[in-house]
Amino acid sequence: MSARAAPAWPPRYDPAWRPAPDAEYWAPELECADPKTRDEIVLAKLRAQVQYAWERSAFYRRRWEAAGVAPATLRTLADLARFPVVQKADLRAAQAAAPPFGDYLCVEPREIARIHGSSGTTGRPTVFGVGGDDWERIGEAHARVLWAAGVRPDDRVLIASFFSLYLGSWGALKGCERLGAAVFPFGAGVPGQTLMAVQWARELRPTAFYGTPSYALHFAETARREGLEPRDFGFRTLFFSGEPGAGIAATKRLIEDTFGGACIDMGSMAEMTPWMTNGECRRRTGMHLWQDIVYTQVCDPETFAPVPYGGEGTPVYTHLERTSQPMIRLVSGDLARWTDAPCPCGRTYPRLPLGLYGRIDDMFIVRGENIYPSAIEDTLRAIEGFGGEFRVIVSRRETMDELLVRAEYAASHAAEAPRAALGARMKERLRARLGVTPLIELVPEGALPRTEFKARRIIDDRDLYEKGITHS
Repeated sequence: MSARAAPAWPPRYDPAWRPAPDAEYWAPELECADPKTRDEIVLAKLRAQVQYAWERSAFYRRRWEAAGVAPATLRTLADLARFPVVQKADLRAAQAAAPPFGDYLCVEPREIARIHGSSGTTGRPTVFGVGGDDWERIGEAHARVLWAAGVRPDDRVLIASFFSLYLGSWGALKGCERLGAAVFPFGAGVPGQTLMAVQWARELRPTAFYGTPSYALHFAETARREGLEPRDFGFRTLFFSGEPGAGIAATKRLIEDTFGGACIDMGSMAEMTPWMTNGECRRRTGMHLWQDIVYTQVCDPETFAPVPYGGEGTPVYTHLERTSQPMIRLVSGDLARWTDAPCPCGRTYPRLPLGLYGRIDDMFIVRGENIYPSAIEDTLRAIEGFGGEFRVIVSRRETMDELLVRAEYAASHAAEAPRAALGARMKERLRARLGVTPLIELVPEGALPRTEFKARRIIDDRDLYEKGITHS
């Protein structure tokens, strides 16, 4: 039986179907289709999704009527750009006005099977209500993408990330279960848990790992302190989400050199679950955009008009299979460049060859130069003697911006002469990469805190200077 669902919308998949273990593709008729042929399928699903939201969501009907669009507007994929975008602030406002799920919930509250949510660290927490049928389709989508990443039913997957309101771990778990792999949901976040995970990994020999890139490197450091070599665990696939590290070339190389397995970059947004639909294949040429599950446009960050292939912009996502809280043209705020160049795997999806390498709100400007944290990380990790962790402090002195990079040095560079040479090398390479000469402060390896979740390495203190001027 084909993996492809019947043409009815929303699609229904056979939960017992699975490709042969040696098959390269989960659904080759979709993954390897001529893009124009697949676009016809995408358009049919998109029109059904938009019609559904129009009929069931006051949120979308109100916004679309104000913009002068309706389901009949959508005659081609290009017409989607005429529909207004949705920002996270719009979702928070909708939930404040119609708690708890907002008036973009398109199912009855009793149909919700899972409730997740954002942390609320940058504003009001967002509540995610996921219907039972949607949860099964999420598992189907994640199984397809994980299959492309190289995960198979004979794998044993260590999930080393928070099991909480955070959707990433649960989505990985659901996809691995649908695929038929043995899942080891160890979690993270409890004091001493990383050491326990290392000990369990030594005994159970998992073949795949899921977490954040920062946590994988923390896991490796913990193992080495116990006298264990991370390569000996036998991970052949390590897949990641939550932060851009797996798409940063130097970090990807470091993870692969450390563990001896393939580093696979994945992830979009929790609101867009199935979030794996930005997901690399095992050829690791950048994240494929699985357009027949979530339709993605890379758009100008100001006008939100799609940019041509080769251009840079922010991904704007649209669900094609969601009945509960569907997102239609949700702005990610991430930065990416996309291409339609062929991938050696044979899939014909467009790709983000550099992954999601920054955020509109994470970029900071120092002396007129746009600085991305991912560029600093990529540069430091490529320098011999770097100790593994860093912080960036942006401040202002006498109206002049200062960029301080506090970086660890490896034990091999603890002596004064090699440490001084390392600092000079970091300063010069960062100056060449960023266009700004940073101040370098070196600290011993292990001096900076590690994270079990998403790394936050940027501190911008310039507002303190402005407040001091205002109150002086």
